[in-house]
Amino acid sequence: MAKKVAIIVRDRVDEALRMGVGATLADDQVNVFIMDNKVEMNENNELNLETMNDLEVKVYTNNPGNPYEQKSTEEIAKMLADFDVIIPY
Repeated sequence: MAKKVAIIVRDRVDEALRMGVGATLADDQVNVFIMDNKVEMNENNELNLETMNDLEVKVYTNNPGNPYEQKSTEEIAKMLADFDVIIPY
C-alpha cells in the first residue's frame, strides 16, 4: 500500500530535493515542503525540481520568494497530520 510521505526542507536544500526524487521510487505519494528559506537555483536543484514536477510531486512553500504553491506555516502544519511519514531536512 502506498504511503503519504512529506519531506520538510529547511537547511540542506540540495540533499532534501534529491531525497524528494528518490522517495518516488517506492510509488509513495511524495510532497515537499520548503520552509522559510528561498531556494537557490543551481543545476542540481533545477534538475531535481523538474524531475519532481514530471513525477507529480507537489511542492509547497511558506516563503513568498519561492515560485511554488504558497501555504502559511499553520496551513502546512495542518496538512502534515495526514502523512504517514515525515522526513525533516
